[in-house]
Amino acid sequence: MSLRQSLDEELSLRFIALDPAGYFLIKLDRQAGELVAEHYGNGIDERGLATDPDTGEVLSCRGAGPRTPIAIYRGRSAKQLGIALTEGEGPGPISCLDHALYLGRELQKAELCLLEGVDYIQD
Repeated sequence: MSLRQSLDEELSLRFIALDPAGYFLIKLDRQAGELVAEHYGNGIDERGLATDPDTGEVLSCRGAGPRTPIAIYRGRSAKQLGIALTEGEGPGPISCLDHALYLGRELQKAELCLLEGVDYIQD
């Protein structure tokens, strides 16, 4: 493992406060040639865990039932989609800078996967 990979692994283990504005699932729409960011709302409990805003139940990272996104954003590039998420009227769907940086990295990665025709897996 390279020094860069090792550092990335180490940084991934740090505590990250969740964005109270919600979270995103990033997908590829290969047929349309677009990146898709589905925005989901959440609450945050006293332990810092994401909860379903309707039920108060802690959200599972795996095996949870289907949820309905608050909004769906689409773009042909990471830049176009990033602008849609961060610029415009009213409060945006991102309220934390670290969340914005994370989404920027993931959108760049997703765009590269779309261009190269390989599977995208969100970190």
